[in-house]
Amino acid sequence: MNTADLGLPVDVPSTALFTDQYEFTMLQAALKAGTAERRSVFEVFTRRLPEGRRYGVVAGTGRVLDAVENFRFDAGVLGFLREQRIVDEPTLEWLARYRFSGDIWGYPEGEVYFPGSPIVRVEGTFAECVLLETVILSILNHDSAIAAAASRMSAAAGGRRLIEMGARRTHELSAVAAARAAYVGGFDSTSDLAAGFRYAIPTVGTSAHAFTLLHDSERGAFQAQVDSLGRGTTLLVDTYDVAEAVRTAVDIAGPELGAVRIDSGDLLLVAHRVRQQLDELGAVDTKIVVTSDLDEYAIASLAAAPVDAYGVGTQLVTGSGHPTCSMVYKLVARARSTDPGAPLEPVAKKSLGGKMSVGGRKWAARRLDADGIAEAEVVGVGEVPAELADRQLLVELVKGGDVVAREPLDAARARHTAAREGLPLSATQLSRGEAVIPTEYV
Repeated sequence: MNTADLGLPVDVPSTALFTDQYEFTMLQAALKAGTAERRSVFEVFTRRLPEGRRYGVVAGTGRVLDAVENFRFDAGVLGFLREQRIVDEPTLEWLARYRFSGDIWGYPEGEVYFPGSPIVRVEGTFAECVLLETVILSILNHDSAIAAAASRMSAAAGGRRLIEMGARRTHELSAVAAARAAYVGGFDSTSDLAAGFRYAIPTVGTSAHAFTLLHDSERGAFQAQVDSLGRGTTLLVDTYDVAEAVRTAVDIAGPELGAVRIDSGDLLLVAHRVRQQLDELGAVDTKIVVTSDLDEYAIASLAAAPVDAYGVGTQLVTGSGHPTCSMVYKLVARARSTDPGAPLEPVAKKSLGGKMSVGGRKWAARRLDADGIAEAEVVGVGEVPAELADRQLLVELVKGGDVVAREPLDAARARHTAAREGLPLSATQLSRGEAVIPTEYV
């Protein structure tokens, strides 16, 4: 189903204005100077990982492909640019015909990355590539930050289920993207129905404290929920007295009660008490779900608790303290002239303050040790060494302007699980440290 046909805000008719103005002014100047059609290579990378992170997670690739396809200048968009005098008429005429016709290579979604990894490589004319900078970065920086936080939480959860429930803590459209990225990073479901509709992510949800408070008694609320949703529902037991609520819940639903949710208090202590009480009441199969401002550290602290699932909101959708990955989009090579056969020349920014870049159209491969565990991210220009030929990381995403690498979201999710398992064990430690493997330039 194409959600754009339904007029939903999760789709937009054009992504062309998800752009910083200077991309248009550069385009206009390059068109006038005769350099706009020079073949160029841009790369997305980050110079460093967020403090304390051992690896990054590529997420948002599928959304990038959608954004590139929808990067079109319709009459309304062109009218805005003309009215605001953003660019001149020759540039508007050029934009009216815009279709990205180049190639895009990148790390497949769900893969891990490190400082200097050429996460995405965009090739085409300078004019068609430079316009994509902001929309590509906005998607990758947001989604990869969420996926990295999700991955850390998934590792800390140790196989227990994770529920994304941060929609009320961020922009309504960011919430949809965050749920998608969290699923790639290892979460199992979302409370956000727009994300479920848009991306087929499993959705969950039962009731809040307001439902209990609506009724004249907690028993009345529980009975109404069980009558409506069945004995397998999840009952929220911390509105008043937890122990009394658990007794009431089992009395009404019996041992078939699906789960109880705890949303406050000392979660470690309360979870142990609730598990003991459930078992004593014969509800040995009833699960325990905990929520309440969790992050990866809180999840790790509950490893010894009899918890079956975690619901995470604020810390997940804000990247658990790191809401961006600081990815940049830099020109790394361009042709000597507009001749289609002109050779590419490496170019790079050279400045103080740690903002230097490495020129040249790059490849990347991951070298493994004797046990098949990653030991280095190898980045180079030119020929790929024979021993790394089958370990290359970039895949073709767009060829001649056509998307060639769409895949189900579950494929990206499975890829991330495999990629994380291929890293040294210290990758999932929550203690501060450097990237788990070094980046080597050859």
